[in-house]
Amino acid sequence: MKTYKNCQSCGMPISKDPEMGGTNADNTKSHLYCSYCFQKGEFTFKGTVKEMQAFCKEKMIEQGYSRFIAWLFTRSVPRLKRWE
Repeated sequence: MKTYKNCQSCGMPISKDPEMGGTNADNTKSHLYCSYCFQKGEFTFKGTVKEMQAFCKEKMIEQGYSRFIAWLFTRSVPRLKRWE
């Protein structure tokens, strides 16, 4: 199975995830999603891709990133596996 460097739902680097990945329904580590997006085999965020982008931008801005950097890093969210 392919391992991804970034969450395929929000785009966050898996290395920044304190849990180092979400969990599948059988409690194994997910190789696709971070623990913020995927727990026990279900997505924690139920909105649309545009809502996910806006949510991620706001979280990045809250953490001190500029609006430009937040926009830059979240513009690829629609191309991630979850949103295909």
